[in-house]
Order: sequence, then C-alpha cells, then structure tokens
Amino acid sequence: MPIAAAQGPGIEVTGSRHVVAWLAAAKASLVVSTYHANRVFLVGLKAPDRLSIFQRVFERAMGIAARSDRILLSTRFQLWQLDNVLRPGETEGVHDRLYRPHRSWTTGDIDIHDIAFDAAGQPVFVTALFCCLATVDDRHSFRPIWRPPFVSKLAPEDRCHLNGLAMADGQPRFVTAVAASDAAAGWRGQRGSGGVLVDVESGEIVARGLSMPHSPRLHDGKVWLLQSGTGELGTLDPASGRFEPVCFIPGYLRGLAFHGRFALVGMSRCREERTFSGLDLDRRLAEKGTEARCGVAVVDLRTGSLAHWLELAGGVRELYDVQVLPDVRCPKAIGLKSREIWGVVSYEDDGRVVRHTAMPDDRNA
Repeated sequence: MPIAAAQGPGIEVTGSRHVVAWLAAAKASLVVSTYHANRVFLVGLKAPDRLSIFQRVFERAMGIAARSDRILLSTRFQLWQLDNVLRPGETEGVHDRLYRPHRSWTTGDIDIHDIAFDAAGQPVFVTALFCCLATVDDRHSFRPIWRPPFVSKLAPEDRCHLNGLAMADGQPRFVTAVAASDAAAGWRGQRGSGGVLVDVESGEIVARGLSMPHSPRLHDGKVWLLQSGTGELGTLDPASGRFEPVCFIPGYLRGLAFHGRFALVGMSRCREERTFSGLDLDRRLAEKGTEARCGVAVVDLRTGSLAHWLELAGGVRELYDVQVLPDVRCPKAIGLKSREIWGVVSYEDDGRVVRHTAMPDDRNA
C-alpha cells in the first residue's frame, strides 16, 4: 500500500514493511534524481514513523554529489550547487535542511553523468558527450582533465558512453564506459558485453566484458559497480578483472551509494526502445517471473539480500542517481519555478549567520 505521496502531483511511493524504520535507524536521508520526469526527490522522515518525500523540478536531473550541507546536481545545460541555509539546530517547519540553489555553471548540453567532490571540494564530473572527465571553468563550458587513452580526441560524439566515476582520497580513480569505442556512438553496438572499467591513474582497462556498467564506487576497500545490462550489484577485482555478483535487483540499475553495511541502488523500468532492450536483464526478469521496478533498493551487504525498498509510481519510470545525506532527518529544497526563491536571503553579520524569509510582492524599484 502507499506509504507517501510526493509533494506535488502525480507521484505515489510504496515501500517495504520496515523501510521507514530503517531510515530512522540510519539517521540519514536520500536524494534521488530522475531525468525522465525532470525531478529531484529528497527522502526523509517527518516523524519517526512517517516518510517525507519532497520534490523539485530540475530539467533533466542527472548526476548527484551530496554532503550534509551541500548538493551538486547536473541538469540539461547547467551544473547546480545547492547549499543548506539553516543554522545548526534550526528547522523550517519539520525540515532540518533547506537547500537553496546558490550558484550554477552553464555548461551547455554536454550530457553530464556522475559527479563528485574533489579533494578541494570542487566539482569533477563525467561528460558522456565528450567522453572525458572535467571540472568547471571560469570562462568556458568545462575544463577537460582526463580522457581514456582509447579515445583519440575530444569531440561531441559520445563515442564510448563514459558514465561512471569512482573517487579515492578526493581524486578520480576508476571510470566505467559501455564500450572501448573511438567512433561516434560506437558503444551502441556493444551494449551487451562491451563494457569496461578503466584505471584513471594508469589509463589501463582493468576489466572487460561488462554489460552496461554504471556507478563505480570504492567502499570498504573494494571496487563496487552496477552491471545494468544484467541487473547485478557486485564487486570487481582490478587485478584479475573479474566481476563478482553480490545480488540481482529487479531493474535497470544506475545510482549507487553506501551507508554503513547497506548499499542503496537506483532501479529503473526498462524502456521499449533499443538502448535498454535486448539485454540479459530481460531474460533474468522473465526467469524470476517479475518486472523491472523504479525506485531505490536497500541491499544488506552482509547477506546480499534486498533488505528494504522504495518504489515510485505515477509519472516516474527511470532514475539516474541516488546519494545519501548523512545526519539529515527531513530535507527540503527551494526550486526555480516558484517565487519562494526570491525571498530566502541569508548573510553574515558580525560573524553571525542571519536568515530572512519573506515572500516579495511584485513592486518595481
């Protein structure tokens, strides 16, 4: 049965029996993106037994990097930084975080996928269109910092569909690509088993034969990633290149975060067009007598079991990313579509943070 309706029309959320209790015990909240519905969802708790789902509109919301007081979000042609404006211990109604769009970088439509904070707290991201890692630039759309050796030049051709980024000590460590292709859109013919994991430091391909790999992450001394084409979460040994599945999850998987002994995985329903179809995932779903779902799976890494889940229904079919907001109980964000963004003002006065909220009228200066 439904356990929450997202703030705003059209979205219904169902969940497993104890998912609300798990979220309360985790003392954390989630931020989830969907380019399909142009939304960002903030998932927390209004009360110990009551879920909060807060949504805001961001066109083609994709990659997320998250800390307790800051969120980076890629959109159609911009990279946004949202900062919490509440003081420690302050609340806005039931909300203990209020994320306001603070600044953005206009990148153009370069198809940003995974994002992370580097050691200096600056954005580093994957631009799938140009098949490279990049960061923001004061003058240009982006500043390239690395590309796979098998990609001969920067060109807006999505040659290998570079998508995922794993960081170590604030530096890029591994990336995933759907194929080691150097031709425009060449990855599309190799979706089933052309995927690679690349070592950023050496430029070497450390694993081949992956099926639509996404979301590489380093956790607990291991390299984790999602094989979207088979519906598997697993670990990969860079020395041998061997992928070890931990569990099957019913969906096209993208978005991976960790909280303690749990992995949080984004699930999407399968498209009928070619990008998502014809993969081994179709067979796996049929064998198990189920369909792909859209939502967030919570996997217990001790057992490899699907411990909890949230499922989104209504106007959402595909997610891209999921990240954890540690030590956040009930987050809220200010969007770009309402007048609310006009009236939330914060500043420092004699070392004291002051926040002023007012709904401005339509007067002209």
